[in-house]
This record gives sequence, C-alpha cells and structure tokens, in this order.
Amino acid sequence: MSALRQFKGLSNALRTVSLARSASTAVPARASIAARLAPRAAASASRVAARAFSASTSARSEGSSDAALSAKLQEELTYEETNTEGAAPGTTPEFLKAFQEQGIWTIVETQGSDEVTLTRKFGNEQIKLVFSISDVDQNQEDEFPTEEEDGEMNEDQPFSYPIRTSITITKPSSKGALVIDALAQDGAFLADSIAYYSDASVANGAGAEADWARRGLYFGPQFAQLDVAVQEEFERYLSERGIDESLALFIPDYAEYKEQKEYVSWLSNVKTFIDV
Repeated sequence: MSALRQFKGLSNALRTVSLARSASTAVPARASIAARLAPRAAASASRVAARAFSASTSARSEGSSDAALSAKLQEELTYEETNTEGAAPGTTPEFLKAFQEQGIWTIVETQGSDEVTLTRKFGNEQIKLVFSISDVDQNQEDEFPTEEEDGEMNEDQPFSYPIRTSITITKPSSKGALVIDALAQDGAFLADSIAYYSDASVANGAGAEADWARRGLYFGPQFAQLDVAVQEEFERYLSERGIDESLALFIPDYAEYKEQKEYVSWLSNVKTFIDV
C-alpha cells in the first residue's frame, strides 16, 4: 500500500510539472502572435488615414488655371449684366414691357431652352407661333443698314435678324390645322409655305413618331408659286390675326434678348462649376 501511494504521488508530481511547463510556454506564444500583428495593424491604419487625406484633398479642384479662368468669367459676366439692357437679373427691357402691355400674345419659354412659343386666341381659333433663338446671327457685318442702289445707306429701313417661324392655327370645330412656315425679318413675314393637315395632332406632334407620320404628306405648293392675288389675301389673313409688321419686328428683338439672357446664365453656371 505504501509503495502504491508513493507511485501515485510521483505520478501527480510529474503531471504538475508538465502542466507548469505547458503554461510557461503558451504565454510567450500568445505574446509573439500579438507582437507579429501589431506592425500590420499600424500599417493598415496608416493606409486608411492616407486614403482619407487623399479624398479630402481631391474634393476641390486644384488646377493652376482655375482661378484665372474664374476671374475672366466673372469679368465677362459683370460686363454683360452692366452693359446689356435686360441682361441683369430682375430687369425687363422697354420693348418687352410694351409688348406685354398690349395683352395680345402670351410668351411661353423655359430657361435653358432655345425655343420660344407665342400663343393667342382669335375668335374660335388657337394660334401658336414658334421660333428658335439659334437663328440669331452674331456677325457684325450684318448689323449695318442696307445700301441702296445709289450707294447711300438707307438708315430709315428697319433692320433685324432673320428668324424662322412656324405658325399653327387650329379650331375646335375642325380636326385639321393650318401650318405656315415664314421668315420674320425687317418688319415683315415672308411666307415660305402653307400646309394643311387633316389631323391637327400630326401637325403639332413632336418626336420621331410624329415625323414619321408627316412623311409623304402633300403640304401644298411653295407660297411664291401661288397666284399673286392668293398671296395677297393670305397676307391679309395673317395680318388680321396679329401676324404683322409689329410682331415681325418684335420676334428678332426678343430672340436676341433671350439669347443674351441664356449667355449670361451660361457664364454664371460655368463659373460656379469651375469654383466648386
């Protein structure tokens, strides 16, 4: 019995020594792993900080020419707003005030669009006239009065930019529409063609589908090919509906005015984009 007890005591002592050795070797192992991971964690944190710094510095343009371009845009913007009638925000030129006071035509236009629409009612007719400011000719050589045959300048003859117009006349009592294409210039409408559509939706339609529906339709002869008496009656017909000399003078003026407004808006928008 004493020998057996001695053997068990020796066995327990050996187990205790073994566990102590295991514990002493395990702790340095864990410390070694932590030590190996520490440089990686520091490098990762450094990369995150670098990315954050890079993002913050690229949020604003740093081009060397930005400041100079912005200054020139502001210089041009100030000049246009100061020296052009109606270009400054909140101002309206006198010719436009006089036109609006007549209360005949309603102007429909959207900032950023180059298309302008004038609408009015005449009896049971709805009249719509559309033109584009892209027709404004900026060539300085075209801004002088015309020269007469004797070589002298005719300063009394009105001058204006030629603007293409499309005039549509519809009636609720008819499904059809009359469409007149004409040039507004020098206080007159010069008709090019007068087309009749049996379906007004085809005449007023926009897009590829409407263009396809208009293909192959007979639009009538060129206005100049009509009998002179018929031409004269058509001119009276249009004049009675307010498509006359005063409107032909207003349209080029308004096209130039809107083109100037759009240019000023463009300068402002581009400058803002450069500055941010």
